Amino acid sequence: MHMFSKLKTFLLEKHPRSARAQEFLKYIGPGLLITVGFIDPGNWAANIAAGSEFGYALLWVITLSTVMLILLQHNAAHLGIVTGDCISESATRHMKPWASRLILLSAVGAAIATALAEILGAAIALNMLFRIPLVPGSLLTVATVSTVLATNTYPKVEKWIVGFVSLIGISFIYELTMVDVPWQDALIGMVKPTVPSGSIPILMSVLGAVVMPHNLFLHSEVIQSRQWNLADPVVMKRQLDYEFLDTLFSMIIGWVINCAIIILAVATFHASGTVVTDLPQAGALLQPLLGHLAATVFACALLFSGLASSITAGMAGGSIFAGMFGETYNIKDRHTRVGLVLTYGAAAAAILFISNPFKGLIWSQVLLSIQLPFTVFLLLFLTSSKKVMGPYANKTGPKLMLFAIAGLITLLNIMLFADMARQLLGAGR
Repeated sequence: MHMFSKLKTFLLEKHPRSARAQEFLKYIGPGLLITVGFIDPGNWAANIAAGSEFGYALLWVITLSTVMLILLQHNAAHLGIVTGDCISESATRHMKPWASRLILLSAVGAAIATALAEILGAAIALNMLFRIPLVPGSLLTVATVSTVLATNTYPKVEKWIVGFVSLIGISFIYELTMVDVPWQDALIGMVKPTVPSGSIPILMSVLGAVVMPHNLFLHSEVIQSRQWNLADPVVMKRQLDYEFLDTLFSMIIGWVINCAIIILAVATFHASGTVVTDLPQAGALLQPLLGHLAATVFACALLFSGLASSITAGMAGGSIFAGMFGETYNIKDRHTRVGLVLTYGAAAAAILFISNPFKGLIWSQVLLSIQLPFTVFLLLFLTSSKKVMGPYANKTGPKLMLFAIAGLITLLNIMLFADMARQLLGAGR
């Protein structure tokens, strides 16, 4: 998994650049499908909370999370390409049933928490645009994305997602042109780690919103749509090389959009001393600051984000559940459909009990960060096993790097629990 050597090899190949570019375009898609998962409404809530309350102080979390994400998503795709199995199928094949079921059920829970954030985000956008109440808006969102998944083949869904990502990116470019940004401060914030007092829950929600468990499962599934005759070592090498480029390209787009959300929050809300506690509040505050069109663009982009990420959350839930029975994702298969119904049904039911939608979005991302170490260590166990991966198992260098990432995620979770315990003890006095 010499990732950066793959990039160098691609750039130095003797083939004409136009031919290399055309070849690369054939592989674009799976990475963008994953990208929409970390520019979802949960990210919006976490990033706006981070920017409005702490300025640029937590911007570095986006950079660090994206670097971690590139390495982990590449590793997940690596598993899918080499074995032809997603993480869920591979865990079912190579682990003891009680261990695989325990971890995979927690991953289904993560997919449900993700779907909750996505559906709620789309419902909030519908309320901002058309004054539709949250519960009917949530049901409308579930009906829409269920129809898309039930009636479209994967390539069609992929095109939908690419279109949604493009619209979200254009929306934030437009928003940023309307504010004054001290770019030197923003650039420093992207690379200088700081942890302000009281920021741990928000920091963890930002981390959980970028490095998402369901995305690791989904990437190992959807990357298989690009497989051609992988019995041929030459084809296998080309597939692995282009997959990394697709992942790198797509994750950088996600990094730019996430940074843009925080920068916009700092320039509009933090600069005026306003801590945002609601996404509709964010849209309403943008209107007097930047005009009615800016607020409408914000709501439209949120709707695109909610719909697109709801689709991928459902696909992930269906893939994880089907994998528990040794099956691949297939909308015509009973286990895939059960996974979809479970993911969307449980998420929609949970929305009925959420009194504060913004806090619901934030804490859904915290839950994802708590489950994340289990998925990461499962992935590393599988991709480091020669029994599973054969000659493509992780080498020592990449293995150490990936385990360092898993250790850091675990450490941040311990910090979160310690911070929550301090708050509970303080409240009890």
